[in-house]
Amino acid sequence: MRARIGKCTRKTKETEIDLAIRLDGQGKNRIDTGIPFFDHMLDGFARHGLFDLEVSVKGDLEVDCHHTIEDTGIVLGTAIAEALGDKTGIRRYGYFILPMDETLALSAVDLSGRPYLNFQAEFTVPSLGGMDTEMVREFFYAVSYSASMNLHLKILDGGNNHHMAEAMFKAFGKALDMAVSAEPRIKGVWSTKGSL
Repeated sequence: MRARIGKCTRKTKETEIDLAIRLDGQGKNRIDTGIPFFDHMLDGFARHGLFDLEVSVKGDLEVDCHHTIEDTGIVLGTAIAEALGDKTGIRRYGYFILPMDETLALSAVDLSGRPYLNFQAEFTVPSLGGMDTEMVREFFYAVSYSASMNLHLKILDGGNNHHMAEAMFKAFGKALDMAVSAEPRIKGVWSTKGSL
């Protein structure tokens, strides 16, 4: 299988982002978004998905965290799609239920080429370490649509808001790792249509 690396750069009046992801990595990463809690979430995604991830973001944090987080999601999804190419020989589907103390998070992914997000989580605080909790959904929405993936994320049991957010990012990493992994019995793409 070819080296599956995706790179994306986005420069607007609101953000400047450079991102690279290696799907067949070891979980190594260098992340600097200007939002330490968001860096922590992306670190969990990369480490538990075994993706090598490099992210550098300069955003208009003097306004708020919205553009930085949403645009990072757009760029990450675009890079994932580039790294996947035509999706030949991948499992396509991935899922994981991840426990983190009192919290239980579910993530399911279909790299179908049809974007959709089903997100169910109720946070009880407005922000975590400078990251608005409403931006958790916005980030995953941006990833799912720019990568053209069907993504389901649910908190099955919650409690601590930090645990809830972190469990979702880690579960997504684990589910995506499964979905992008090779299936040697499949010679083309895993679809009755013949393409994804």
